[in-house]
Amino acid sequence: MSSTDSGSATEEAPAADTQEVEGAVEVDERREALVAALGEELGEALLATHIDPGREVWARVSLDAWVAAGTHVRDGLGCRFFEFLSAIDWMPSPFGRDMDSQEDLAVHGGPGKTPDEQVTGYAGGDTRFQLLARVHNPVEGVGLVLKADLGDDPATLTAPTWVPTFAGAGWHEREAWEMFGIVFAGHPNLTHLYLPGEFEGHPLRKDFPLLSRRVKPWPGIVDVEPMPGEAEGEGDESEGGEA
Repeated sequence: MSSTDSGSATEEAPAADTQEVEGAVEVDERREALVAALGEELGEALLATHIDPGREVWARVSLDAWVAAGTHVRDGLGCRFFEFLSAIDWMPSPFGRDMDSQEDLAVHGGPGKTPDEQVTGYAGGDTRFQLLARVHNPVEGVGLVLKADLGDDPATLTAPTWVPTFAGAGWHEREAWEMFGIVFAGHPNLTHLYLPGEFEGHPLRKDFPLLSRRVKPWPGIVDVEPMPGEAEGEGDESEGGEA
């Protein structure tokens, strides 16, 4: 009997430990403190935040406070490691699944339904275009994603540059300028990185038609290619050979 009781007690203990661990990750003190410090510095310019315990922080700030937020997270919060800066167009594609490869269209039976609502991810958003960047504190092992609303009008997308704050933002802002049409005020060299100088349009906007995907389908599941060393069509003949 004593051995049975001992075994029973041993089995129940891990369950209690598991419950304690699960409860502990619901509150992330380091990231909560980071958000609190950011709020103290920015006040009403900190519009919304989201914490995924043990993983990430998202903070949306007003565009006017974009540089102030970057400077504070660098100097005040120790996030001196710049990771990336980019943008996003949250507008549902007006082309629906027509912007997907022809292979996807074949699998799904034609163009899908375009979403009716614009969804702007963690920490929300009020506009079609958003700026986002991630910085990291290598000492504390925490970082955060900063976001700012840019507006809805593609013709007036403007943001202050982060280059004086994080020199590495220079190339990232040039890419965002090319791909989304965002003018970064104060950038020292806003020139093309990838596209030819005469290129018209901004390929990462949702209303930019990727005509090459209609003219020539991308390789995918519909394509059947011969194995290395196998002549074209040879594989098909072997499958349908003598039975």
